Amino acid sequence: MDEPARRTGGDHAPGEAPARGPEDPSGPGPGGPFWRDRRWWRAWVSAGFGPMFWIFLAIAALCGALVYVLEGEAAFRAALVEDGRMVVETVPRVVVAIAVAGMIWVLMPRERISALVGRSSGMAGLVLATIAGAITPGGPTSAFSLLAMLGALGADRGTMIAYIASWATLGMQRILIWDVPMMGPDFSLLRIASTLVLPVAAGLLARALPIRLDLKGEQRLRDRL
Repeated sequence: MDEPARRTGGDHAPGEAPARGPEDPSGPGPGGPFWRDRRWWRAWVSAGFGPMFWIFLAIAALCGALVYVLEGEAAFRAALVEDGRMVVETVPRVVVAIAVAGMIWVLMPRERISALVGRSSGMAGLVLATIAGAITPGGPTSAFSLLAMLGALGADRGTMIAYIASWATLGMQRILIWDVPMMGPDFSLLRIASTLVLPVAAGLLARALPIRLDLKGEQRLRDRL
């Protein structure tokens, strides 16, 4: 019997590499490294360099041109140096914050967390989210990474709003680093007492508002759990 002209799957001669199946013409094959998968690179480019990236890039270019025209070359160079310093200081924090959020994502007992922050959590879920937001360390990269994780775990809108509102108004690192040293303990105590109920109130209001909430990449995040 004549040998078929095309070999697919596991039909290949000894010492000959098997032909790539038609279902994955650009992938690395089972168990292969992800960086050889063209689909991974396309997804990375699409997610990292989407429309908002180009909008912010255009705004940054316009602002840079205005600084150069209105303030001169010296001010423009000084702004570039300051921007570079900010990037060098921020990027490591972003990487670490996302890595920590990813590790917590994997290690957390998802069923228990979903029960604590889901729609059936009631007032207890709002209080728990307020406490979690107050003790979350770091800046926006840490807080919003954990917020995305809570959304993927099934947290309702009220819990998510209470968490991020608490981080913004009751963050302990902000109180210890800025409020007490610069404004004194009396002002710090007054500010905490006057804003203590705001996260819970914001969470209750978020639950009552008739606004549909669709998180960016929610289904993709849940698929990764």
